[in-house]
Amino acid sequence: FFVILGYISAYTSTKIGERSADERKLAKPELFFWSRVMSYYPLHFLVSTMFAPMFIAVERFYKTPWKTTGFRAFLNFSLLQAWFPAETQTWNQPAWFLSALTFSNIAMPQVLIRSAMLSKSGAQKLFLAMTGLSVLQKTSFSQTSRFHEHNITNADSQVPLIWNMTRFHPFWALIEMVMGVASAREVMLETEEDKKRFHLGPLAYFVAAYSSLLLRATKFDFN
Repeated sequence: FFVILGYISAYTSTKIGERSADERKLAKPELFFWSRVMSYYPLHFLVSTMFAPMFIAVERFYKTPWKTTGFRAFLNFSLLQAWFPAETQTWNQPAWFLSALTFSNIAMPQVLIRSAMLSKSGAQKLFLAMTGLSVLQKTSFSQTSRFHEHNITNADSQVPLIWNMTRFHPFWALIEMVMGVASAREVMLETEEDKKRFHLGPLAYFVAAYSSLLLRATKFDFN
């Protein structure tokens, strides 16, 4: 999903056929950031406020200290939870995605400006480099997946810190968004000659994607 968001950001904020960004959209990075954040934060705030009593009730059931509950509430409403491995999936668990996305949106204006300056060859190299990092990350969290399951009722159970770090850290979201940006720029810089060259069809990528499911039969769990 982060790759798609990066692709859309590049397609709407950089120029087709030119090695430059759209100055009107990126002249004020703070406005770019706030426009992105405000597209999802109001709903996040509303949902978090509505269900806060439920989250608090659950924490009281497990006798969680009020200090910890307050800290988790702060992280949830400030969208900082993805930076704290022990708290990444507390309260509204899927909101880690918004936390990571918010960090990526801060960096995105500079990423778009710098990426737009690259040639098509440069965009390809950037994509390959980011893909390599992404594969390393996924290989890493596949090896720490055994830490994912833990018994919340067991006081001695350990929070899966290593798994959370390798799966939910905002840095990895940024890597995937840069992959999307690089992919978009490669397409946007295509010439007529490039379009006439042989390209693999969608079926080849479909088969390659689904072939990755075979990894489930190995020790690598890329879920």
